[in-house]
Amino acid sequence: MAVHDNLVLHIGEDKFYIEARDQGTKEVLVIDRLSQEIVLESSGIQIPTVTAVQPICGVIGTINLLAGHYLVIITKKRKVGEIKGETIWKITSTEIIPYRKTLLHLSEIQQRHNRVYEGMIQQVLDMNCYYFSTTYDLTHTLQRLYNTSPEFSQMALHERADQRFVWNCHLLRELSAQPEVSRFILPVMCGFVSVKVGLINSKRFEHILVSRRSCFRAGTRFYMRGLDDQGHAANFVETEQIIQHSGNLASFVQTRGSIPLFWTQRPNIKYKPTPQISKSQNHLDAFHRHIDSLVVSYGMHVLINLIDHKGAEKLLEDRFAKTVYDSKNEQIRYESFDFHHECRKMQWHRLSILTEKLSKEQEQFGYFMVSSSNELLKHQIGVFRTNCIDCLDRTNVVQSLLARRSLYEQMQFFGILKPGERIEEHQFDSSFNNVWADNADECSKQYAGTGALKTDFTRTGKRTKFGLLKDGFNSAVRYYKNNFSDGTRQDAIDLFLGNYIVEDNEGITFPSPLEQQRDVKYLLLPLICVIAFSMTLISVLMPPGMFYSVLMQTFC
Repeated sequence: MAVHDNLVLHIGEDKFYIEARDQGTKEVLVIDRLSQEIVLESSGIQIPTVTAVQPICGVIGTINLLAGHYLVIITKKRKVGEIKGETIWKITSTEIIPYRKTLLHLSEIQQRHNRVYEGMIQQVLDMNCYYFSTTYDLTHTLQRLYNTSPEFSQMALHERADQRFVWNCHLLRELSAQPEVSRFILPVMCGFVSVKVGLINSKRFEHILVSRRSCFRAGTRFYMRGLDDQGHAANFVETEQIIQHSGNLASFVQTRGSIPLFWTQRPNIKYKPTPQISKSQNHLDAFHRHIDSLVVSYGMHVLINLIDHKGAEKLLEDRFAKTVYDSKNEQIRYESFDFHHECRKMQWHRLSILTEKLSKEQEQFGYFMVSSSNELLKHQIGVFRTNCIDCLDRTNVVQSLLARRSLYEQMQFFGILKPGERIEEHQFDSSFNNVWADNADECSKQYAGTGALKTDFTRTGKRTKFGLLKDGFNSAVRYYKNNFSDGTRQDAIDLFLGNYIVEDNEGITFPSPLEQQRDVKYLLLPLICVIAFSMTLISVLMPPGMFYSVLMQTFC
């Protein structure tokens, strides 16, 4: 069941009227701003005089803050492309509209805290990584959709969506309680979507990449690591590469996720805080829950671990290997590859050692493929789950190599590539590299706050001096954000996802978490860093004698 895609919001003194203007419908969603009651007028109503009227692209949902309820809407969107003829949109602008018209019912402190909460919700909405479709289930892979029943396709989009990837699930809770309003309920996915047209040997095709970020154990780099008790992994992302050609479809799915153990790496001003493995929690039980759910969803697994075999990461590598061995799960195989050691001194060709080790399983796992007549040609029976310490930079490189090999086989099967031809021989190779590098950057921004490292290799197939300089800059920005702003960003994500619920009497009968004081070193260090950087810059630009004179005049 499709969601309405032509909507107009009428803002009245006492009610919101969301009017569907799709052809053949007269539905109006009425939300009472005082009682929060939601009513569907299926035959249309005479909308009274209102204070404002604006077209909107969709309803993200509602959320309760100190001031009361808020309506969250999509005000602008951009077309990304089409999958199976269905349009995929990216959200480019949103708005948060309060139900109440004044804040007089709040104390001065509560008003200040409410503004903070509003800013936190807007911060999450401004991440520039949200996608939706009113007609296509973007949260499922092509293979999962193919294997569903006819009854499944008749369900409302939000009911049949994979809940791991519905980022506005918490905001939809009130609307979801009323099945009759399902055509106004829009599931929103966080991640990355790219649809590019390719041309090889005069044969046109679409190269599509979809990365779906899980909303379970979601968060920021140093604040969200490892597993939770339910077996959900931090930074879990499902990535699907799709080829559309003359009605034929092919899909190759991979996943990434934090090392599936109980471990933390909280920021402590150091560039790389030492990972801490829990000594009290049952790693094997949580590992079983995590792997069992993956096997149900994807089939057999190769767990590719790219972390260092020495230093601080070695403890994690040893414990991960032991946990896999102790699990005695015949559906998984563990492949450990010390990326930094093997590729030291720019020896990136040595990645072929890893891809050769994985070649047998990649052939065995295969990929999903259907013909233009919807006949099943191939089925993917297993996936590669890749991780490094962050599941970002090293992971991106390896995933793109596996995707390239799968793409080559699919293009050979479709006859896009002639026998003996390689993707690298065609201009499309640059598009493929850039799409995977863009995917790497977006996944990195969502988790670490900056673009990915090592994307020069993904874009060009080799490491460059400019790429090293860019990595240095991104590493410095990561250090600052991870230590001084990611705590607030983690709180914002938790608020948006419903991991923290704002109570109406917060700040009155019990203290608000916003009243907690931060350690003075976290407040002063950013200022110290700015001063130190400024002094370094001045000392470089000014002659030594002049710098000394200015310094003496300033402080003496």
